[in-house]
Formats: sequence, structure tokens, C-alpha cells
Amino acid sequence: MAQADSDLEREQRVLAAIDTENADIRDIDRQRKYAKMTRSAYRFFRGTNHLFWSDVRDDWRLDLFGGRPDTRTWLQGDAHVHNHGAYGDDRQGVHFGMDDFDDALVGDFQYDLWRHAASMVLDANENAGLTTGQTQRAIRHFLTDYLDTLADGLPAEDIHVAYEDPPLRHFMKKVQKKHGVARQLAKWTIQTEDGTPVFDTEYRKLGGVSAAERQQLTKALNEQYPKTLLNADDERTAFSIVDVARRLNAGTGSLGLERFYALVKAQASDLDDYVLLDIKQQTQPPAIAQLSADERRREYEHEARRHAEAARALAQHPDAYLGWLALGDNWFSVRRRSPYKKDFPTHKIDGFKTYRALARQWGRIIAREHLRGAAYLAPDDPGYFGRAVTERISNDRETFKAMIVDFALAYAERMRRDYAAFVEARGVHE
Repeated sequence: MAQADSDLEREQRVLAAIDTENADIRDIDRQRKYAKMTRSAYRFFRGTNHLFWSDVRDDWRLDLFGGRPDTRTWLQGDAHVHNHGAYGDDRQGVHFGMDDFDDALVGDFQYDLWRHAASMVLDANENAGLTTGQTQRAIRHFLTDYLDTLADGLPAEDIHVAYEDPPLRHFMKKVQKKHGVARQLAKWTIQTEDGTPVFDTEYRKLGGVSAAERQQLTKALNEQYPKTLLNADDERTAFSIVDVARRLNAGTGSLGLERFYALVKAQASDLDDYVLLDIKQQTQPPAIAQLSADERRREYEHEARRHAEAARALAQHPDAYLGWLALGDNWFSVRRRSPYKKDFPTHKIDGFKTYRALARQWGRIIAREHLRGAAYLAPDDPGYFGRAVTERISNDRETFKAMIVDFALAYAERMRRDYAAFVEARGVHE
């Protein structure tokens, strides 16, 4: 991390940075976002990814085990515990992994590990009730499985995440039993007299759109979006638009960005009749402004294209509906909202052994994504990244793990202090 401020300087800088970061969103959305961020230090951490990237820029530790072109890959960019969850559909199956690529970018692999480890400290304390010592051990297991997965030298497609083992076994069975298209429609829609589902805009998470917005969305979905699909001629992604609505109060870090849902009817007879498309404004990830010119050398036509490229690079099971469109001057990602989308409830974890088992799976998942991302960047030598990181760390694995544990503990404590200052400035009593 950068040279430490005094407590007062840090507090003033953090509060100013948060207000600057959120200056362009509507007052009501800013109030909602800030209210979410006052709920806990972990929520605050999730809503201030820009602080993390500002804090770690030029961190001297990066060059100890990386900081080279061959240790860069596609990063998730906002790695934290609750960006893991169930996703998928009845066509590609239901899977567990990271499924949020809004802040994805190309950078050194350690950034994802640092941020994820810090999130584990906050989550393990707030949700799983672990001691500091247990949390340290869980992070070490997370890192061990990450490094072991890279050292195995397997292609990303051959890396197995053990859904059949606890604690994912029970979670995944429950998701598949209780979720699906029928439940998704019941949550978001009501039926017209002829039985056609339309969005329930009385539901607190949805709002209506104006006639002009409906016309603009419909035109973009029909004319722009299909051309951006990876297999634009695949009849399995053909659709007709049934309804559109505004998505309200979604997320923490992204709250305040424009977001819409489109309910479409699939044309292929062997697919689910209805698909829910998530249309989300994409902006520049906060990391990009903090990286050096050398690290920023990868250019993108626009942010929605960056999002699509990242998702196709990182996701083990890319969404067939992944694409983009423009509304006015803003670019929006388009993807299917999975009918099986569900975060893992870490507040229900029953002790250290369960958390440790989950941490090991997180390590494998991030390793798999980093290997996929690197192979996407250099398809002629897909194994270069795993070899480079393994050779860079070599016999210093324990030093590497100790460094990240120390970083995570220190950064989590910094977030707790920043959170306390934010809560006090907001006049909220914990």
C-alpha cells in the first residue's frame, strides 16, 4: 500500500474520494448506495473498489512475486467472497464460480488475490464468526489451492470444482431444486389476461420506463444487440421482445448506474420459453485510472465491449446471450440473468472446517479463471501464465502466502477505520 496518511488526512481523503466517485449518480441512488455501505465494513469494502485500487497502486510488494508481462492475465477486478455463486441455465447446466465481470481488466494476478483475501477477513469476521487465527489459516488454504492449481499445469477446461463435496454439494442441490425459470418469472412478472408474463413494476426492485425509453430500448435490442452476439446467426439466441422495465436498487458498487431488464421470448422450440436479459450500463473500472501507462496498454473500443471480452475470456461457461448495445452516449452490457443466480450464504457456514473447504474452492476457481484469461490473451501458448507464476514464486510459497495474509489483515483493518469514519460522517449510529 502507498505511504500511510495521518488518520485525519486519510479520513478526509477517503470521504472526498467517495463523494467524487459517486458525484454523477442521482441523489436518490447515492443515498441508497451510501445507506447500503453503512450496514457493515464488508458492505463498505464492496462499495469502494476505487479506494482499493488507489491504495495498492505502486505497492512495492507487487514486484516481489510478479509485476512482469508474463504474470498478467484477465482479472476479475473486484474479487471478493460474494462475487462467487451459482449461475447457468437449463441449456448449459448450473455451475459455481465468479459471474461478475463489470470491473474486469488485464493486470497482475496478485491484485485479485490481495482483494479477495482482504474480503475473506471482513467476511469471516462478520458472517462466519471465525477468529483471526482461523481466518489466517483459511486464507493460506485459499492461496495453497490457487498455487497448486497453477502448478498442476492443466488446461483451464480440465480444472474441476468439486460441487459434490461439502459445502457446495448441499448448496448446489438446493439451488437446482428451488430455482429455475418458473420461479424467476414468478418473482419478476405478473400475467396478463391472456397468460402472457409482463414485468411487475409494483415490485420494489422494478420500475416502469417512459414511452420514449421503451422505444429506444426495443430498437437497440432488435437492431444493435443481435449483431454483437458471438454466434449472431445461431437460431438458439433468436428472440422477440415481450416487455422492458427499469431495474432498481441493484448491487452496491454499481448502484446508481442505469440498468434495465428485458423479458424476451425465445424462438427455438427446445429452449425455455422466456429469457430475462440484464441490460447494464458499463463504465471504466476504477483500476484503469490507477494503473501505469504500461499496464494500461490494452485498449477497448468501449466499456461494454471490454465487459464482453472479459466474460468470454474468464467464464468457464460463457453466456450465449452476452453482447452489448448503446443508448445515447452510454454503453450497456447485455446478458442473460441466470434463473439459478444465487450467492453462497457465508453467514450460514458452521465453523472453520466448512469455511476452509469453501476457501479452497475459491482458490481453484480464481486460478482457473486466471488460466483461462491468460490463454485468451495468448492462445498460441496458453500455459505461459501458470509456468511464469509457478517459477516466480518457486520455493518461496510460504513467504508469498504470509505476505498476502499480512496484507489482508492490514487492509481489512484499514477498511474498518474508513468505514467508521464514513458512518460518523453520515451521522449513522452503528
